Formats: sequence, C-alpha cells, structure tokens
Amino acid sequence: MHTASLFIELGSVILVLGLLGRLAGRYGFSPIPLYLLGGLAFGHGGLLPLSASEEFVATGAEIGVVLLLLMLGLEYTAADLVTNLKAQYPAGAVDFAFNALPGAAMGLLLGWGPVAAVVLAGVTWISSSGVIAKVLGDLGRLGNRETPVILSILVLEDLAMAVYLPILTALLAGAGLLAGSVTLAIALATAGAVLFVALRYGRLISRFVSHDDPEKLLLVVLGLTLLVAGVAQQLQVSAAVGAFLVGIALSGEAAEGAHTLLSPLRDLFAAVFFVFFGLSTDPTSIPPVLLPALALAAATALTKIATGYWAARRAGIAVRGRWRAGGALVARGEFSIVIAGLAVTAGIEPDLGPLATAYVLILVVVGPLAARWTEPVAERFARLWSGGWSPRRQRPAPADPVAVPAPLSDTGRPEAPVERAAADTPS
Repeated sequence: MHTASLFIELGSVILVLGLLGRLAGRYGFSPIPLYLLGGLAFGHGGLLPLSASEEFVATGAEIGVVLLLLMLGLEYTAADLVTNLKAQYPAGAVDFAFNALPGAAMGLLLGWGPVAAVVLAGVTWISSSGVIAKVLGDLGRLGNRETPVILSILVLEDLAMAVYLPILTALLAGAGLLAGSVTLAIALATAGAVLFVALRYGRLISRFVSHDDPEKLLLVVLGLTLLVAGVAQQLQVSAAVGAFLVGIALSGEAAEGAHTLLSPLRDLFAAVFFVFFGLSTDPTSIPPVLLPALALAAATALTKIATGYWAARRAGIAVRGRWRAGGALVARGEFSIVIAGLAVTAGIEPDLGPLATAYVLILVVVGPLAARWTEPVAERFARLWSGGWSPRRQRPAPADPVAVPAPLSDTGRPEAPVERAAADTPS
C-alpha cells in the first residue's frame, strides 16, 4: 500500500512538473518560479501535501544539486577557469562587493546573526547561469560584444563557489575556527590538485572516461560523480564542490558526450530539487518576509546592473552594450536556492527559506525583463536628462557604434574591437 501511494504521489508531482515546464516554455520564461510554486502547493500547509514520497523527493533533491554542479563544471575546462581568473578578477571583486555585501547587511539588519548573513550573501551574490544563458539565446545576443564579459562574470561566480561552499558548510555545521580552517584548507587543496591534474593530464582522464557506447559513458561519469561527491561529503567538503571538480576535470569528447546524456537527468532532478525546497517552505511564512524580499530584490537588481555596466566599460564596450550586460545579470535562480537549501536543512533561521523563495521568485521573473528593457529604458532616461527628448517629437537616434565580437588574445581578453552600426546588432 505504501508503494502504491509512493508511485501515485511521485507520478502526480512529475506530471505536474512536466505541465508547468511546458507552460513556461510556451510563454518563453524560466520554469523555476513555477517549480517553486508547485513545491509550495505540495508542502505542509499547501493544497496537496505529500506524505509517502517525502524521503524519496529529499534524496532526489540532493542528486539534483550534484548534477547541477557537475553540468556546470562540464561547461568549462581548467584552462578556461585559469584564464578568466587572470583576466577578469577585478570584475569578480566588484561583483562580490556590490552583490554579496547587501545580502549580508540585510541578514544582520534582520537580526539573524553572522552565519545567516553569510548564507544570504551567497543568495544575493550568485546570478542564474541557466536563466541568463537562455535569455541571451532568446534575445539573439550570443554573438554580441558584451556577451564574453557576462560569461566571464558567471564563470568567476562559479569558480568562487568552490571556495564559498566549503566555508558555508563548515559554518552551518557549527565548526570552530580550527575545524573550519582545516575544512577550507582541504577544499582549497583538493580544488588546486584537481585543476593541476586537469591542466596536465586532462586528455588522459577524458580518454579513460570516454567510450563510444553511451550507456557505458553514462554509467562511468555518473558513478564517478556520485562517488567523488560522497567522499567530499565525508571530508566535510560540500558534495556539490566535488561534483563541480569532476566536471572541470573532464573535457573534449567525454565532456560533450556526458553533457548530452546527463542533461535530461539534470533537468529532472533539478526540478525535483526546486519542488523539495518549496516543500520545506510553509506558504504562510512568505507574506511576513515579502517586504524585505522586495527591498533586497530591488537593491541587488540595481547592483547587478552596476556590476555589468562597470565590467563592460572596463572591457571597452560601447554604452548600449554596458546597459545590456548589466540587465542580463539580474536573474537569480538555481544556485541561490541551493545555498538557501543548505541553510534550511541545517535549521539555521526559519525565515531564511521563505525570504530566499520570495527573493528568487521575484528576480527570476524580473531578470528576463531587465535583460530586454534595461538598455532602452536607460537610453530614454538619458535623453530626458539631457532635455532633448519629447514623446511627440521623438526621432530615431543615429546608429550607435556597437562592437562586434573580437577574437580573444592569448590572455583571454578581447583584442581591439571592430565597430558596426547598432541596427545590425541583435537586440
């Protein structure tokens, strides 16, 4: 009887997720907010609370986090990370200062203590790579001059996760200064060793893992990932960090094949993860934290726009491209929920989960809108400010030179830009 209830609940949840995903795809926005709302509906205090399948959903959610970080690591090679770190670390520092510190300040202002402040700093710091990549593709901006700047900031954020997550894990576990320092040292040493091995012997590793039979490739990569994630967890290092490092170590045909095979699994278990996070949040706890969530969302949307503008200006991008870069970075999503989920599991602060849920729901909806409208709205305000714009007398502005993508130099930074009219650039 228990098995029948389990199948009925799981089937219902997965069917609803599929329908929600189709609805989101039909209207061209991220399904993450719908998954979170679905989790709220299935959780305690929701419309259809689950009972038999909670343990299975919790395990599936952990696998979802591991697969999310593995797929993220597969996107980059060790050489890519090192190159981006050397070329764009000032932009990463500005990104941290502009976006992590407001979250930490809000946590302290709410009286949640330093550990919750560190968690909230991570929630507001990390942009959603998945949402941003989809938005750039939908808007036809993958070839734009500012896109490498956007991707560089996302890569630096992902790389920073390898340092941030072990620190957070130690803090959530209540480890003292000595134990926390040992955990961080182990994590940094492991990350450094993996990067070194990937740089020197990445082809050999990928050749060992790679196989013409998709079934064998899937089993080896998935088994290796779960094994490394489990070992990392035993060492008090986040399992997500272990999965991320496995993804970095793979390259070439092995990485491409694994990416193709694991994408459906990642999507399934990631959706289960968002549902699980919603299950952990009582819907009645969201209204009391809605105002702080709105204030934090407004503040950090502006700071992300400022981050992208500054980074694009440093790279020599034209003004329009600077605004586009800033608007594209606004969306938060999967990794903000991953970070908040760690804190919810540890039982740090009861209001942190609802605040993170409301915050992500707001910005995952506002993010695509900001990517589309930041540039024209900024241009209109600039004309109003200069006194040369009138709704009745508006004339088309002359084409603003926007640089097309330039080849990367040996340092990883673009060479001298090539200019062309904005009318030829996808908007």
